[in-house]
Amino acid sequence: MRAISGHIRSRPQRKWVGGNAIALLENGQAYFPALETAIDGANREILLQTYIFASDATGRRIADALMRAAGRGVAVRLLVDGFGGRPLLRDLLERLISAGVEVLVFRRELRLLSIRRRRLRRMHCKVAVIDGKTAFIGGINIVDDFDAEAPGHPRYDYAVRVEGALLEPILGVSRRLWRQVAWASLRRRMRGQSGASASTQAAGDVRAVFLVRDNLRHRNDIENAYLDAIAQARDEILIANAYFFPGRRFRHALLDAVARGVKVTLLLQGVADHPVMQYATRALYPLFLGKGIRIFEYRRSILHAKVAVIDGHWATVGSSNIDPFSLLMAREANVAADDAGFAVMLAASLRAAIREGAEELCREDWAKLPRMRRVLCWLAYQTVRFATGVAGYGDYVRGNINVGE
Repeated sequence: MRAISGHIRSRPQRKWVGGNAIALLENGQAYFPALETAIDGANREILLQTYIFASDATGRRIADALMRAAGRGVAVRLLVDGFGGRPLLRDLLERLISAGVEVLVFRRELRLLSIRRRRLRRMHCKVAVIDGKTAFIGGINIVDDFDAEAPGHPRYDYAVRVEGALLEPILGVSRRLWRQVAWASLRRRMRGQSGASASTQAAGDVRAVFLVRDNLRHRNDIENAYLDAIAQARDEILIANAYFFPGRRFRHALLDAVARGVKVTLLLQGVADHPVMQYATRALYPLFLGKGIRIFEYRRSILHAKVAVIDGHWATVGSSNIDPFSLLMAREANVAADDAGFAVMLAASLRAAIREGAEELCREDWAKLPRMRRVLCWLAYQTVRFATGVAGYGDYVRGNINVGE
């Protein structure tokens, strides 16, 4: 079945590109060694953009690799978010700059108690481009893989390594964002040697598209890609998402898919790093469970993934959650692939996670919860709705939740 990719190609802002090799990287245990190896092999240019850059062992490891590259004469350009990158700015910035690494900050966070809408517009994407030949895209921040909430198992997340013609749009978008932040910071020129050209040679046979969400021309690209794929689904939709608070369009798309006989499975957080969001998500469980959507909570560690597989050939991996903060406000980056081999591999990984670390929820579980627990879920739901409204996106979530369901 190829209807999905054909439907998406009808949108001119998202161009599918053939000739790519895409490798799935599960958790930081696979991602960080691959990233470090690529950095150590760089000859001309490294562009690294990340939301969180911690000053822990993993952060120091990647920082050291960047400094080694700068010492070899590689142009190293690091862009961190002003909120998520605070540990780097506090502990590692001077060392990096002294070693020759160019560092820019996306909207430096100066007033922690501010509630302005602008503060919510974060750079949440995680993208690295090495010499214009290799790119890494996913949901994995530069931070230790293990969390105090679940010390026995790594944070569950994904990234991809991309080679091939898709490097051209990835590098173009990454350079453009760097230039925008540089101009905003009054740093108008790139130092060091000129950047590498993007490789356009075929590296495999995967058809893929690079999807971004920004506040200019690509406000809805990632959500629309999901909605197009869901609308064309005929067999199965498998979504794993850390912060799942879909708006009205997304909810209706999933419910319409179930109504036409599509099997829909959600893998969501069981161990919460943001409890309010988790409680708000749980307020939606009765609606989904009542319509036949299967819900599993991952409880082995913190689920941080943002991936999906549809009908065994369309798949996406990236940084975008399915919530108003990712889909309406943050800068995000995903890769979608139309390839049965890649999709089957990702689906197998997700099914293993469900089998080994998740617990299925049913409608009766909700009914057995103490009423106060259900009220807390409702309150969290209303809190997220309120925050979305304050940010100016009140239409994203409409309708109320009946906690007595």
